[in-house]
Amino acid sequence: MSPWLIALIAGVLVALVQYGWRDLRSGGSVLPAALLRVGAVALIVAMLLDAPAARARPVTTWVALDGSLSMSRDGGKDSTLWRAARDTVQKLRAESVFVFGDSARRGDTVTAPRDLASLLRPVVERALGAGHPLTLVTDGELDDPDAVRALAAGSRVIVLPRQARADLAVSSVDVPRAVVSGDTVEVRVALVAGSGGAPAGTLTLTLEPRVLATTRVEALAPFGERTVTVRTTIAAPAGPALLHAIVAAPGDAEPHNDTLAVAIDLSRAASAVFVSTSPDFDARYALAVLRGALGIPTRGFFRVAPGEWRVEGALTPIGESEVRQALRDAPVAIIHGDTAVFGPPRAATLGPLALIAPAAASEGEWYPAAAPPSPLAPALAGVVWDSLPPVAVASHTPEGSWQGVEARRMRGEEKRPLLVGTDAPRRVVIVPTSGLWRWRFRGGVSSDAFTALWGSIFDWLAAERADRRAAVPDERALRAGEPIRWRRGGSTDSLAVVVLRQRGAPNRVDSLTLRFGPMSTLVETPGLAAGIYDVSVRGGSALLAVNPSREWLPRQPRVQGGSVRGIATADTAPRLRGAGWAYAAAIIMLCVEWILRRRRGMR
Repeated sequence: MSPWLIALIAGVLVALVQYGWRDLRSGGSVLPAALLRVGAVALIVAMLLDAPAARARPVTTWVALDGSLSMSRDGGKDSTLWRAARDTVQKLRAESVFVFGDSARRGDTVTAPRDLASLLRPVVERALGAGHPLTLVTDGELDDPDAVRALAAGSRVIVLPRQARADLAVSSVDVPRAVVSGDTVEVRVALVAGSGGAPAGTLTLTLEPRVLATTRVEALAPFGERTVTVRTTIAAPAGPALLHAIVAAPGDAEPHNDTLAVAIDLSRAASAVFVSTSPDFDARYALAVLRGALGIPTRGFFRVAPGEWRVEGALTPIGESEVRQALRDAPVAIIHGDTAVFGPPRAATLGPLALIAPAAASEGEWYPAAAPPSPLAPALAGVVWDSLPPVAVASHTPEGSWQGVEARRMRGEEKRPLLVGTDAPRRVVIVPTSGLWRWRFRGGVSSDAFTALWGSIFDWLAAERADRRAAVPDERALRAGEPIRWRRGGSTDSLAVVVLRQRGAPNRVDSLTLRFGPMSTLVETPGLAAGIYDVSVRGGSALLAVNPSREWLPRQPRVQGGSVRGIATADTAPRLRGAGWAYAAAIIMLCVEWILRRRRGMR
């Protein structure tokens, strides 16, 4: 119902109550006073409802230009796409022109694109707040395409077509964080092609600056993706090092995406040895946590048949006696499957030990329920146990001085320990459980719980052999503009000072103070410009490789051009609360009514 109609009804009702129907029918001097009362009350109610004071005004359309680096890909600042975008904005002749990317701001169409992201939502929210439709001029490669649905009615999207050109880019590199020097590792390199596809080329892996391996890459269709797996031996002095993945193809249009640098830590000897007599998903994922989340230099050995052993990763044969000796010399040992494969397990190694004895599926489904007080409890405090899939737990309860996780049968009252541990005379953890891989496989909070569980186990076992640096970068392949996550190292201090020195700019030194919470192991800091940074922290040093922005990678357009139905905008008519005459008119009518009432002898 219209606010003015509501106000008029309210005024009539008040006048009827005040003067009565009989007096109004009699006319005379009562009728003018009653009409004044109707007008005054209606005006006051209309102001309370903020009714429109005039017809709606026409709203101008704003123009937003995509200023991300992807607008200049395949051609630099004078690329055909960027020139077409500038010409389009000039033809629109809009009152207000904004540039969006990693922020929303008023800008010009002369400055070359420089934003490290393609975020649409900030400029959409700004236009909605002002009640203006928006015309977007973009290449369609947006980070948040769903923001288009929030555009005001009357908005339009103009997606400029990109000229099809050949391009081969490195999108990611997957390699263990910590590597034992001389070991063979598996490096997985993800490649992507541009709008014109990519001809056959080569992929080269280098380690400052020695070439490790070169392999041929087959041609890719437009926007095609492929993962190339390379097994290579990494041998170099101990310490942080840079691994580069470099692609080359004839006619490649964009050089900014041809190389991706990853920082790895090299060690002279393994800090942990993982032995499995029955390799499965539990073993595979636990080993990934050992190498990835904790960054411990690890060697793995798998038994693929009775008496036949393979080195994990390279799958080269190795004698059982060598595996036995590696296990005995290991600072930290993990035995999965048949824990008595080398005799009594506690006699097979001298250091901290983890025994993973998979339970049979016939043991039924047991649901993790809680983490009793134990050395692992702080790391498991944030786990939501009700969201985790069931596992199988052995009926025989091993002995230990503490229980790490408690499981219940079918969420009932019957309990069994999912893992137990003991501190003396050395640290030993026994995990009589199988099916934990389901946590990692499901992803999300379940995957985080898997990492937290195994990370806390391995971290407690490693103790003093863990990374002694106060903080290390959590991600190996970083991009310019993306937040940097730092992982707490072996230090128990909640503060860590990080000093960054960019190579090529020796006079520039930056420092960061990281503050870790009581239960937090990760801290985020703002992104950095592309480059290689030498990191100095208490307890050691590291390398930080910040690669060119993700905007240089080819992507398919994620939005389509055309008009947007959008959401209804607020009424653009001037409102009554902002009109001074309305207040004056209400006061005058009430005063005149009072005079008429006094002349009639009414109060």
